[in-house]
Amino acid sequence: MSSPAIKPFEVNGRRYAPPARPVAVICLDGSADEYLNAALTRGRMPNLTKLAVHGHRTMARGALPSFTNVNNASIITGVAPSVHGISGNFFLDPATGAEVMMNSSRYLRAETIAAAAARAGRRVAMVTAKEKLRDILSHGLDGIAFSSEKANQAEEQTHGISNVEKLVGQRTPPIYSAEASLFVLQAGVALIKREAADFVYLSLTDYIQHLHAPEATEALAFYAAIDELLGQLVGLGAVVGATADHGMNAKQMLSGDPNVIYLETFLHKEFGNGVRVILPITDPYVVHHGALGSFAVIHLSDFKMLGPIKERLIEFEEITEVYDRKTAARKLELPPDRIGDLVVMSKRDVVIGRTPEHHDLSALRGGLRSHGGRYEEMVPLIISEPLNAEYVAKAASDPRNFDIFDFVTNGIQS
Repeated sequence: MSSPAIKPFEVNGRRYAPPARPVAVICLDGSADEYLNAALTRGRMPNLTKLAVHGHRTMARGALPSFTNVNNASIITGVAPSVHGISGNFFLDPATGAEVMMNSSRYLRAETIAAAAARAGRRVAMVTAKEKLRDILSHGLDGIAFSSEKANQAEEQTHGISNVEKLVGQRTPPIYSAEASLFVLQAGVALIKREAADFVYLSLTDYIQHLHAPEATEALAFYAAIDELLGQLVGLGAVVGATADHGMNAKQMLSGDPNVIYLETFLHKEFGNGVRVILPITDPYVVHHGALGSFAVIHLSDFKMLGPIKERLIEFEEITEVYDRKTAARKLELPPDRIGDLVVMSKRDVVIGRTPEHHDLSALRGGLRSHGGRYEEMVPLIISEPLNAEYVAKAASDPRNFDIFDFVTNGIQS
């Protein structure tokens, strides 16, 4: 197959000039930097060690709330949630008043980098572990798009590819497994190796991080396997960029029980029933977090309650930030029509729930590790190539995880 034309393209106010070589951007879902450090210091990631020396490794600020849909949408569009419109995994739709999953591309207000790259002549593939992300991440894409969760259901007409299991050489993995993420990377390697794609976005899942601390045997083995596949991508000549959608922290008491504030229960008791709490972390993968995270929004039937509720919540030691809608939209770069009258974030080791009845804690395995707030905002940013002077300076300022395509297409030394 002939090499692609080296054609820059513009999307969402940014210009991207990818090299002729293959480009692979990876979202290491849930990868707080502690996971990389734990594996690196134990000699389990030799390829990442080489990348950090030869290329560039730093930290970047993700989008808030630090959830999967929000940050994957930011990475694939290159812009903040205030522009692309995805404010969580779950929200109260102002058009209908219904609580719904935000996993449809109809909620996306910005074009994807993948779609623009395909129009510019690149052979584009988007592979995600979670099926819930496929529709958003492949919006407008004329190319390949499938999930490892439902890889065996991919068809040429709907996914741009069929016989994925044969391509990868693996059976479709269960979503609650390390293999769900490794399959994504294996697919990326296979697609580039067979010249089916030269511009790929690979989004993993955070099953391992929800279950295991960075030093756990299972986590170390997982990152060692990731490292092997990183090495394969680089060995194929790809420019590789890796970041994460969010970090991960333990959210439990010393007893091992989840450290939960049931916010709706408390507010109903003190202010009556005109209060509705929405948890944007809510998604189909209840084993991961039981819909408990460190970010919540509050909808009020009477705006006069806003001031008293805000003052009351600020008194809580477990609550770190409380913003009204306008302030949250400005400070957190969120779409104002898709958040509540109040936005609340909690401490590093605390999660926010609605009521005890809303959460099936029996689904959690081995305690609670979760995300969503300020303490999971900072994530790794890794580029496999040396950066030019302009992007060295940019990496040292306030890089965002959704700058990753900018770095790999515009920032490497020629």
